[in-house]
Amino acid sequence: MRLILLGPPGAGKGTQAKMLTEKYQIPQISTGDILRQAVKDCTSIGQEAKSYMDRGVLVPDQVVIRVIQDRLGKPDCTRGYILDGFPRTVAQAEALGDTLARMGSTLDHVLSIKVEAEELVRRLSGRRTCRSCGEAYHLLYSAPRKDGVCDKCGAALYQRDDDKEETIKRRLQVYQSETAPLISYYQDRGLLREIAGQGEIGEIFERICRVLEK
Repeated sequence: MRLILLGPPGAGKGTQAKMLTEKYQIPQISTGDILRQAVKDCTSIGQEAKSYMDRGVLVPDQVVIRVIQDRLGKPDCTRGYILDGFPRTVAQAEALGDTLARMGSTLDHVLSIKVEAEELVRRLSGRRTCRSCGEAYHLLYSAPRKDGVCDKCGAALYQRDDDKEETIKRRLQVYQSETAPLISYYQDRGLLREIAGQGEIGEIFERICRVLEK
């Protein structure tokens, strides 16, 4: 089962990917994670990626694709995988398609988790983090016992800059302009499966599983 997981920030992609990994015993492949691992392992492609990362610039698509290709060739991907965070643009999707064709492989499904913008802002802006131990909270779903104070260590909680409402709205605008066109791209190829992202985590997961097991 070879999957791509799409959705805006706050749609719950990471949570659903973890649950899919456990149920279907296929790896979740995050571009950021495998780039960091390639750098850590001092592979040739990792060193090339590091040269860009050290300068604070985006790693070029052709380098990312080579890292992805190397990862998909690992033994744990023989039964399938979940691509999380890649592709982000139509150009990356086209490059991925070419790579898979050379590997004699294809995608099975592209899951697009849909959530209204107002709900995404509500989800993301409610997050709080402990300044000391890093424990995560949410004002609506997992609030601390005492407002503004970590349950674990008693340190102050804070709102990260990227969880502030104005920043969230900018992130959503970037998603719409750069990543949302992927929805049309994969829809045209008959691969897109839209998933309603409202409701409880378990309910959303059941919707995904029903689509995958049709």
